[in-house]
Amino acid sequence: MWYKGFIRGLFLGAMMLCLATGVRADELEYRYELGVMLGGCSYYGDANYSTLMKNMNMMGGVVGRYNINQRMALKANLAVAGISGSTAGLDNRFPGGDVDFSRTIYDLGVQYECHFFAYGDGSGYKGSRCLVPYFFAGTGVTFAPKPLNAVFALNLPVGLGVKYKIAPRLNLGCELSFRFALSDDLDVTKETAPLLNDPYGVKSSGLKNKDSYSFLSISVTYDLSPKYRKCNN
Repeated sequence: MWYKGFIRGLFLGAMMLCLATGVRADELEYRYELGVMLGGCSYYGDANYSTLMKNMNMMGGVVGRYNINQRMALKANLAVAGISGSTAGLDNRFPGGDVDFSRTIYDLGVQYECHFFAYGDGSGYKGSRCLVPYFFAGTGVTFAPKPLNAVFALNLPVGLGVKYKIAPRLNLGCELSFRFALSDDLDVTKETAPLLNDPYGVKSSGLKNKDSYSFLSISVTYDLSPKYRKCNN
């Protein structure tokens, strides 16, 4: 798909930037964040192989962060979302006719975040900024219960975001992420319909022809730990 090469380039560039511009851990203001996120979820697979944000469904969840320093963080999320799709109107023709599907998925993941600038309240000598973009990548699991067969698969999340410090302990964020599931069964929900996991009977391996989905979300988090008190003596 067109966006995979673009995402690989972003990942390599962001990793080089983070390695070149790290900051000391003792400059950190807060260690932990906890909050909620809400947004939309879109599916990509045999029933939608190229259109960004098509058939968007609701998603929501909780998110937490451990801030390594002002440029790096570890984030964990637990989200529930809907995915759906249809082969009607696609250029490809599927044996047995068109098929549509809809199901609920659960996403549990951990990601590494790299901020392009030092993130903070913008005060003091540290040169931090209240508004910063960031890149993230990690690993997670996707669980999709019935209607047909339950699916449990690893996923590889990667994405871009921007965060803004509304108040000293309150953060507003917006993210776009792609989550590449190591399964081709997320769109298989009807026993009597053409199977979207192998519509042409051609077997594949690795990430080829696997299902994926994206989150477009807004989050609000609160800093839980006290400020780091630097000794000036």
